[in-house]
Amino acid sequence: MVITKDKVVSLSYELKVNGELVDKAEANNPLEFLYGRGALIARFEQNIDNLAVGDSFEFMIPSNEGYGAINEEAIIDLPKDIFKVEGEIEENLLEVGKFLPMLDQEGNQLNGKIINIADEHVTMDFNHPLAGEDLHFSGKVESVREATEEELSHGHVHSHGHHNHDKEGGCCGEC
Repeated sequence: MVITKDKVVSLSYELKVNGELVDKAEANNPLEFLYGRGALIARFEQNIDNLAVGDSFEFMIPSNEGYGAINEEAIIDLPKDIFKVEGEIEENLLEVGKFLPMLDQEGNQLNGKIINIADEHVTMDFNHPLAGEDLHFSGKVESVREATEEELSHGHVHSHGHHNHDKEGGCCGEC
């Protein structure tokens, strides 16, 4: 069976950025997704279209077709006071390089990376961690199967496999 729209696809893969391994899914815990529903980066899906079980793949996705360029407007200074709970900032909460879940003004959850801590503010980067990076994928098609009616109606796979490299950076929350 080959990869076509509305098939459930399982892949093992490695993702490298600048020659460094940043993510992988092994055959015993593959990336599993409903193909053609826009859950993954469009260019990723285009590169595996019509591959069959057992086929290997290797391709590069340029940053502008992956997670995009770094958006300078997504790097912001926040008042240090917003991190206080009952008048205190929890020990080890604010550390450069740490990711913190935050809410925007509309209540949407975002992950921000702390890139600087000053006396009065904390500089956070809300860009995707792979923004501005070319993505180098290699891997193998582990399985392809028909989707169930439930999976088709919900628009995603109902399993607890590996969930990475979707457009939003995580599972939909309904699994």
